Amino acid sequence: MAMIGSTNDHLTMAPSASAPRDGKPARSISLRRILGLAAATVVGIGVLLFGIGYVRFAAMIDGRERTDTPRTDAIVVVTGGAQRVGDAIGLLGAERGQRLLISGVNERTGREELAKLNPASRDLLSCCVDLDYRARNTIGNAIETRRWVRRHGFRSLLVVTSNYHMPRTLAEFGHAMPGVQLVAHPVVTDHIDTAGWWNRWSVVKVLAPEYAKYLAARLRSFVESDPENSRLSVIIGGRKPVSPKPADTLGPAAEKRTRLLGQHRHEG
Repeated sequence: MAMIGSTNDHLTMAPSASAPRDGKPARSISLRRILGLAAATVVGIGVLLFGIGYVRFAAMIDGRERTDTPRTDAIVVVTGGAQRVGDAIGLLGAERGQRLLISGVNERTGREELAKLNPASRDLLSCCVDLDYRARNTIGNAIETRRWVRRHGFRSLLVVTSNYHMPRTLAEFGHAMPGVQLVAHPVVTDHIDTAGWWNRWSVVKVLAPEYAKYLAARLRSFVESDPENSRLSVIIGGRKPVSPKPADTLGPAAEKRTRLLGQHRHEG
């Protein structure tokens, strides 16, 4: 008489489908955990370095406008605020430079519009101010300023822009013009109080992206020798930093000349 359950076949349980075979799944899980921890560590270090860099970047920003502005060969102002242009024209009137370049001017803005905003400086605008309509961004400002500097033979330049924009502007200008002495004249506005770089969202949302752009500018300068032939600038900005149109075809004055020329041809 056979005994129930007396054989090994009945006593041995079938192995679970989820049980590890030869330790392979366990090693796979362990490897995934290691890779996950490594990735988290790299991200954490990256965030930490970005934070430290952001603190140093914020410390670079001047909270007050300088009153001891030295005299230079010329002045350049990067557009982006009416106060920037007004301050630059004031520096020209104070003989802090021989000429002034306003870089990145809107194509619809001419000397007459600038004279209306700065009526006391109408004569200066007529004699000693050049307008650049080709620059599309800060890289373009650097390229067009370099051309202007070379054309006039300037060796020192007073750079006027907002205080939070100054580090990136100096980085771009220094890359484009390593042999030109650059003197910063930061413009401080009431709209952005950089003293709140760490606890005011309205300030952080301006400074954090600006810091990222500053890092991109510094890194790009290590891999590219000439911003005018920069491929990365096109990728970063989404378009070429300088308008392909000739300078003498841009602006209200050029538009007026073109319109008058068309009328003469039509009458002829």
